[in-house]
Amino acid sequence: MYMSASGGISSLFAAISGVFSLILCLCAVLLRCSIRTRNSANQNKMADIDNKDQAEMDQADMEDVEEVEEEETGEDVNSKARQLTVQMMQNPQILAALQERLDGLVGSPSGYMESLPKVVKRRVNALKNLQVKCAHIEAKFYEEVHELERKYASLYQPLFDKRSEIINAAYEPTDEECEWKADEEEELTEEMKEKAKVDEEKKDEEKEDPKGVPEFWLTVFKNVDLLSDMLQEHDEPILKHLKDIKVKFSDPGQPMNFTLEFYFECNDFFSNELLVKTYKMRSEPDESDPFAFDGPEIMGCTGCQIDWKKGKNITLKTIKKKQKHKGRGTVRTVTKTVPNDSFFNFFTPPEVPESGELDEDSEAILAADFEIGHFLRERIVPRAVLYFTGEAIEDDDDDYDEEGEEADDEEGEEEADEENDPNYDPKKDANPPPECKQQ
Repeated sequence: MYMSASGGISSLFAAISGVFSLILCLCAVLLRCSIRTRNSANQNKMADIDNKDQAEMDQADMEDVEEVEEEETGEDVNSKARQLTVQMMQNPQILAALQERLDGLVGSPSGYMESLPKVVKRRVNALKNLQVKCAHIEAKFYEEVHELERKYASLYQPLFDKRSEIINAAYEPTDEECEWKADEEEELTEEMKEKAKVDEEKKDEEKEDPKGVPEFWLTVFKNVDLLSDMLQEHDEPILKHLKDIKVKFSDPGQPMNFTLEFYFECNDFFSNELLVKTYKMRSEPDESDPFAFDGPEIMGCTGCQIDWKKGKNITLKTIKKKQKHKGRGTVRTVTKTVPNDSFFNFFTPPEVPESGELDEDSEAILAADFEIGHFLRERIVPRAVLYFTGEAIEDDDDDYDEEGEEADDEEGEEEADEENDPNYDPKKDANPPPECKQQ
């Protein structure tokens, strides 16, 4: 059942108000008990005064005593209430009860729909049917977007092929192609350019002439946190042989999917020249929950078999365990082969059963896998050189820095407002507040 935003918010605030009303009532009860106890003590004190010094005290003195007691009680009420509220909010049982009550309010219907007349409910059902039709039109939109991606991928590919030729020393770019116009801030004087050129030539003479761009894709992987988290030290010697990564889209009329192709040069680890990973996608609303449709989603993926050379399979490791015989007490060593962390596990994802139900570990692995596949397709392959140089990473960091700068600016404005306040006393801020300590 769906609810209006205003009705849901009103219901939430009403429930929260009810919870805090209960807390305040409890505080009031405790205060009454405290005041009664104090009044009783005061009465006993007054009785003692009457017994001991009745002759020395007149009626005016008694009135003064009563007024002082009343004033003290009135001043302490707010302070006592605050103290009791703080103590109660630090009580884990009270906090747990409050959290449970608030959790129960999330997503709860406002009751407005149930209160509508039957004729209005019929019209709302008609609106929901229109929304389902909108979801199906949106699905067609994304299908056409996929066709556009496929069309423009064929236009990008010649440029990506030339990129691969330069990286792998199959093509040497001309001086004109290598000329890069620096930003105004990076522009150098002719003297500095000449000095930099001499220094570079000197370094080139000291080193062997490298071919292409060595370790291009390995450097890209190491520069990107999402990919570097997958890398192990034993993966790096293999990824040095990675020549290219391509994205291939499904043909027209075929189910929506895309394939990542990893091209390797001959190496000592496996005989494959090509490793592939295919992601199956769906761009249609689920009949059981059409309103949940939010564009194409990855439904599953398939990898490929890696033909490892003898003793080179880094996705497995051999461990030795000692076992003791219960009866004879003899010890033997058992050798076992177990899975090993490696980037190349990327090509053997968990299989999704027909029922679609997976255990939590498999779901987590597939969720991370889908994120990586999407990131490779959308960002890494189209902008590989910018991740190699680190410029794309700096741009990503700048996005986060801007958010941080906005927060700093707000704090600076608050500080300026305090300093411009005529009633602001900097001495009050000389002693920082005490640290909050967990009770």
